[in-house]
Amino acid sequence: MPNARVSRFVIAMDGPSGAGKSTVAALVAARLGLRVLDTGAMYRATAWLAHREGAEGEQALAALALAHPVSFQGSRVVIADTDVSEAIRTLEVGQAASLASTFPSLRRALVGQQRAVVAQGGWILEGRDTTTVVVPDADLKVFLTASIEERGRRRWVQLRDESPSLTLQTVVREVVERDHRDYTRADSPLELAEDAEIVETFGMSAEGVADRIVALARGINAS
Repeated sequence: MPNARVSRFVIAMDGPSGAGKSTVAALVAARLGLRVLDTGAMYRATAWLAHREGAEGEQALAALALAHPVSFQGSRVVIADTDVSEAIRTLEVGQAASLASTFPSLRRALVGQQRAVVAQGGWILEGRDTTTVVVPDADLKVFLTASIEERGRRRWVQLRDESPSLTLQTVVREVVERDHRDYTRADSPLELAEDAEIVETFGMSAEGVADRIVALARGINAS
């Protein structure tokens, strides 16, 4: 049973691609009575819409983000009155979103929307800059990580049914490229917050990782 105070928490979860953030966030949210804000899905949805509209460049994507805010309807991701929950999970959209996330104007537009959504509490955010930029004053900050090889393998398992010809080596290279962009972009790079709890997910089940985060949240509540 979620504690009333914990259910008003804001938990921010950062980490590189393939660390397990989406799966773990959903499990933690269910156990603590929180809602999930997938910040990466907002970049993916905007990149998807930009492709549909033929929009290119930083200012065009920032304008799209402001004109068409992403909404989360249960587990569905909606932009411009279109359910893009499945469409945004392809490798191609992920690559486009990673490139788009280097645009400062787009990041400012989406960070503003993210802060407005979680302002009243009761959320777990997962993404690349939630602990350092979006909500640096979150009640609990977590940094999930795993090796490049393990993260590439997880991503490949996710994608291989829809893309049977996709090789593990290709996905690992894509993970390396995304890591480089995330850690080196000029605006809001992926960084480890000094007060974040580091959780190494290799060899752990998603349920086990969620157990640890739930325990951390309840420990804060009890203190």
